[in-house]
Amino acid sequence: MRIGILGSRTGWHVEALLKAFGRLGIPADCFSITRFVARIAHRPCVRIEDHILENYDAIIVRSIPMGSLEQIIFRVDVLHRLEDLGVRVVNSARAIERTVDKYYTSALLEDAGIPTPRTVVTERFDDAMAAFREMGDVVVKPLFGSEGRGMVRVSDEDAAYRVFKALELGRSIFYLQEFIPHAHWDIRVFIVGNRVIAAMVRRAEGWKTNVARGASVEPLELSKELMEMSLKAAAVLEVDYVGVDILKAESGGYYVTELNGIPGWKGLQTVTDVNIAEKIAEHVVGLVSGGR
Repeated sequence: MRIGILGSRTGWHVEALLKAFGRLGIPADCFSITRFVARIAHRPCVRIEDHILENYDAIIVRSIPMGSLEQIIFRVDVLHRLEDLGVRVVNSARAIERTVDKYYTSALLEDAGIPTPRTVVTERFDDAMAAFREMGDVVVKPLFGSEGRGMVRVSDEDAAYRVFKALELGRSIFYLQEFIPHAHWDIRVFIVGNRVIAAMVRRAEGWKTNVARGASVEPLELSKELMEMSLKAAAVLEVDYVGVDILKAESGGYYVTELNGIPGWKGLQTVTDVNIAEKIAEHVVGLVSGGR
């Protein structure tokens, strides 16, 4: 069995996966997704330097760096191509497309009856201003992005005007999500396969609760309601492993805000005895072997 990991070898998560596969006695190679060479009517079809990717049993996607629209589309196209060639990609290209796009994620959650904040997405400044006036207090997010980068809370009309004008100049999409007061904490649920591996509460001094932005973490034993909500969201997005973000509104009720299809677990690992990298590695081996 041969396993490839798309990511930086110096990254914490890649190192954890390499060690996990090593303990299973399975060799794993690491390489960058930005170095794909794809061929049509040639063999091999996809390679990175000396690595012929269609010879791998599974490829784990740990990083898709920012790039131009053409670069991003090409990288995901190659993941689709590898799947067509019989390589198991984790998470799949389809799952990555669903989770990386916040609008697509939110729409799928709503269609499945999973509570998610009211959201308006548009290309026009005037429509964005109208949506702000309707909701009054919004979080403006980049359509693509993670770790809270680029997110701005807007609750003043003059501030909305300035923020939206800046986005208009950059020809950005306006993604406005109603702000849900949540006492500066939220929940991250980590799922591998169809099982919840671990969960935590993330607490912050402000409304952004990302660990990468300094939030503290503590373990959480999930209720049956939260476990079912998380597993349903993961099933809707068709992921092999995922981080599900859930807010508890101060007024009551839970909302799924995002699903991360290339999730980190460094913070979560500090509050659980479960070796998360090993669970992912075991799941990938089971997929390749035909199990679930």
